[in-house]
Amino acid sequence: MNAPQTSERLPAPRQLADIQAAIGECLLDKPREIRLALACILAGGHLLIEDLPGLGKTLLAQALARTLGLEFTRVQFTSDLLPGDLLGGAVFERDSGSFRFHPGPVFTEVLLADEINRASPKTQSALLEAMEERQVSADGHTRALPAVFFVIATQNPFDQQGVFPLPEAQLDRFLMRLSLGYPTAAAELALLAGGDRRAVLAAQAPQVDAEAVGALQRTAGALKVSPALIAYVRALLEETRSAGLFRHGLSPRAGQALVAAARAWALIDGRDYVVPSDVQAVLPAVAAHRLQPLGTEPATALLERVVAGVALP
Repeated sequence: MNAPQTSERLPAPRQLADIQAAIGECLLDKPREIRLALACILAGGHLLIEDLPGLGKTLLAQALARTLGLEFTRVQFTSDLLPGDLLGGAVFERDSGSFRFHPGPVFTEVLLADEINRASPKTQSALLEAMEERQVSADGHTRALPAVFFVIATQNPFDQQGVFPLPEAQLDRFLMRLSLGYPTAAAELALLAGGDRRAVLAAQAPQVDAEAVGALQRTAGALKVSPALIAYVRALLEETRSAGLFRHGLSPRAGQALVAAARAWALIDGRDYVVPSDVQAVLPAVAAHRLQPLGTEPATALLERVVAGVALP
């Protein structure tokens, strides 16, 4: 693997292609999911992964952090996890005779919140406040989180015993929701024949560093979005509200998330402008967890009808 590069030394398209390839060596045959996860962090958002155990959620989080040269921390969420266990708190030090703040695991660059729906609502809220504000308030002081701060939360949607499902308002704090799904036959054969992919991960070298990731985030945020494309996003939002498919349509904040994710998707393609196909590519991951279908058809399928019902600019 190459030594870490800054975005000034390596053109973004090649740089981002190298990052995706490196992650793909660990998480086999999931190029779209890897690209969406990368777009999520470039857009400055947070990621929710819903899937069964053993399908690569932790591996994806670790591979992202290692490849991007970011500090990684994993927290196993349980019913007895307290907000202080996550955020940190003041501890009395006998030598100095005073209290000193000890940062919790949230003070990292990539935080894996494993099985977030097993923690109490109070602990969930503490994390989600940190995600939204990018800072932690404790003991009368406000402390900033790292400049690059990315939460990957996981939950198992099929096991509802002993869990506290995230309410709609908290789900909305996640820019994207993904599901990795079972591997393809070829990927599973390679996994069975090749052993643990953690050995591959351990041999990976960072492609970039935190400073370069921050620069890429700023570049993505500055990509051109034409008035016509903004009108197209607005029309998609309105279609979710008026088509009679969902209990409630998408909010303006969801629209902002859609534009941010589309910008990141365009950057990965090496463009400095956004086109309708960028919006369509990220729409299911950005919108599906924010919508409640009126019928039994899943939100992802209904979003195809939403796209079909809106004219291209």
